[in-house]
Amino acid sequence: MRENASMLTGKPLRVIAAAVLLVNGLFPALWILFTSFKTEAELTVKPITWLPQAPTLANYMRAFSDQPLHLFLFNSFMVALLSTLLTLFVSVLAAYALARLNLRFRGLILGAIIAVSTFPLVTLLVPLFEVMRALNLLNSWTALILPYAVLSLPVCTLMLVSFFETIPRDLENAAMIDGCTRFGALFRVVVPLSAPGVFTAGILAFVNAWDEFLLALSFNSSPALRTLPVGIQLYQGEFAFPWPVISAALVVGIVPVAVLIVLFQERVVSGLTTGAIKG
Repeated sequence: MRENASMLTGKPLRVIAAAVLLVNGLFPALWILFTSFKTEAELTVKPITWLPQAPTLANYMRAFSDQPLHLFLFNSFMVALLSTLLTLFVSVLAAYALARLNLRFRGLILGAIIAVSTFPLVTLLVPLFEVMRALNLLNSWTALILPYAVLSLPVCTLMLVSFFETIPRDLENAAMIDGCTRFGALFRVVVPLSAPGVFTAGILAFVNAWDEFLLALSFNSSPALRTLPVGIQLYQGEFAFPWPVISAALVVGIVPVAVLIVLFQERVVSGLTTGAIKG
């Protein structure tokens, strides 16, 4: 009886929680999408119209003509891609060492990784800026690629450790008996078997780099190197905010990430759920 009662009371709560999450996540995205098809005059109409009355693509054309949106997209894509590749390479090596080597201070290292991942980005801004300036890397892709990789390393490393620990050592030993080196066994056996975790870590690193604003604004002042989050703020004027055009630019910026997640949806879900169970 008590179990049935708890199930009856738990189901409505789950439905309500799911509805809240759906509205919180879906409504802003739909509002931006609808706004991107409206005219500026339609936004000031009262009462508010949720759907565009006369949909137009002019805002998307203005998004590319008013600012070099294609350049912002290219810079963001290259920075996010290169930082993701660097993050995966380093995190795979770090996770393998933590999962396989008998490190004396393994628990301390894992604790330090968790602690570092909790630092607010704003507290790291000045030290990172000074390091980039000392290395003469400001106003370059490298000034963003390196910090983005460092910021994504803790989460990606912890995620991959949980996957690597579940892979039997016998598989690596068999590969090394057949002639593989330690690195060969890692990249030919361990990494392929941990594909869901690797894909999930890669997508998390890519999205973090794609959406980052503070470092991109601070480290690159060259117009030719602006990334998408920094470029979008240029659409606003001194006394005017062309929300339809800004919304169109936002939609264009969301599409690549949405396509990436849709294409690798099964692997991401598998990686998150499996990693949670294994961890």
